[in-house]
Amino acid sequence: MIKGFAHVCLLAVDLGAAERFYCNGLGLKKVFDFIRNDRVAGFYLELVPGSFIEIFQRDGVDAQAVSPITHFCVEADDLDPIARRLTENGYEATPKKLGADNSWQFWTTDPSGVRIEFHQYTERSSQITRENCILK
Repeated sequence: MIKGFAHVCLLAVDLGAAERFYCNGLGLKKVFDFIRNDRVAGFYLELVPGSFIEIFQRDGVDAQAVSPITHFCVEADDLDPIARRLTENGYEATPKKLGADNSWQFWTTDPSGVRIEFHQYTERSSQITRENCILK
């Protein structure tokens, strides 16, 4: 059912500084941007083939007060059995929907409040095509 770790989402006060750190400092490759209102709102970095770091611009993130890690995501080959198992065991699973990145997704929250996203890629997913993801 679950194929592996898909991504972790981080908030950055300065997208340019984050890109320089992760791309120049660590040597990761930027694979696509998130575009909102014709501006770059974030980007996707490939950690290893098939695993990514997602970074979004956030003003005033105080790492001491609020964690800059918003959620983690796992990839699955079929989301329906996972959502069904969660709900059968008394846990909430949001309805499955096609995200702006053209990946099927749903969300749940663990007992400690950690948000978990589940992805099922399609042939049109930005993670596969490397095309920018236009946000609304």
